[in-house]
Amino acid sequence: MNLPVSQASRWPSHAAVVRGDGVWMDPDGLAQLASVASLDGCVRAAGMPDLHPGRGFPVGAVVATRGVVYPQLVGGDAGCGARVAVTDLGRVSLDRLERRARSAFDDAPFDEADPDALFDAVWTSGARGLADVDGVPEGLRALAGLEASQPPLDPSGVPSSFRMGFAASLGTVGGGNHFAEVSRVEDVVDPDGAARLSLAAGSVVTLVHSGSRGVGAAVSAKWGSLPLRGDASDDYLRDLAGACRVAQANRLALTWRLLTALGAAREGSLLGGFDVTHNDVRAEVVAGHDAWVHRKGAAPAYAGAPTVVLGSRGTPSWIMEGTGSEIGLRSVAHGAGRRLARAEALRRLKERYRRSELTRSPSGGRLLCEDSDLLFEEHPDAYKAIAPVVAALEAHTLARRVASLLPLLTVKR
Repeated sequence: MNLPVSQASRWPSHAAVVRGDGVWMDPDGLAQLASVASLDGCVRAAGMPDLHPGRGFPVGAVVATRGVVYPQLVGGDAGCGARVAVTDLGRVSLDRLERRARSAFDDAPFDEADPDALFDAVWTSGARGLADVDGVPEGLRALAGLEASQPPLDPSGVPSSFRMGFAASLGTVGGGNHFAEVSRVEDVVDPDGAARLSLAAGSVVTLVHSGSRGVGAAVSAKWGSLPLRGDASDDYLRDLAGACRVAQANRLALTWRLLTALGAAREGSLLGGFDVTHNDVRAEVVAGHDAWVHRKGAAPAYAGAPTVVLGSRGTPSWIMEGTGSEIGLRSVAHGAGRRLARAEALRRLKERYRRSELTRSPSGGRLLCEDSDLLFEEHPDAYKAIAPVVAALEAHTLARRVASLLPLLTVKR
């Protein structure tokens, strides 16, 4: 197949990178992808436009294998993903929203729930499990009861070894590039696609990017860096399924916090939404044969299904509709991708900006963040521009743009 992508001559023919005009590719990320493509059992590797180096393995990569599963190709942020919820609101007061968001994120909603029962429910049933636990706030239980079933990840492993300390972290954002955000629909490019998701220009949407809050890291630590086959891979996949469900529940809890701040945490105010997982392993068909598709910092883009490509703070995110293309292993970039490593961003941007300048974006959006270093590490200047990344995905027919989301309020805490 003559793939419309760039390839390095030292790579196997089954490794490719989705490039585009104006998309800078980190050489270290490319080198890591080349190394991954040579792993035993690898039959296809695709680097997204947001490809950048990770801890030994690249972020923004999708890798298909046969007969073997590699936990390190998922990493410690197992289950990380994004959730979109569309509301019927058209206008918000930013002063009121900021005040109510501070209150919503200061609450401890699970203090009255039994922590073991809470963990077991979300480990086995994901977000839907929150509806079945006594002590969970009624509004969140009602929201969980509306939850549609997620793609099957059955069965989960035994939860007991992963429970410790979980209840205190459920419904929290986490560090790094994770966030909880209230956005406004800005540009609608595909009216029909937008209508299928109940999106309209000017409508208010919540967007959450978070993971399993330490559970994925515990799963990764348990299984280490060795390739897994047979029963061992089955056992790992059961643990991974549990971590992914925990992450889905965490994103729903964060969505509920945002909806509470908006005054929209009720059935009649919700018009639609979806959840995608960035870091997992799925059984899929690649080139006509069964394969294990590992995603690490890549969003699924199945044919006709919605997905979202995350912007950096203060820049738009894009809701897209997948095409199911095998060129990118039915995936798209999960975001803009880092241009500067965290330490470099902290050093450079502290010289360029004052802290007091960083709680407002040029578009007028607001930021709630109490971590001074994170303000600099996650500044938009540390990321690639989102527009060329989305254009590259569209040019290679991995997905089609539907609508952009402009941040109004971003929570990082």
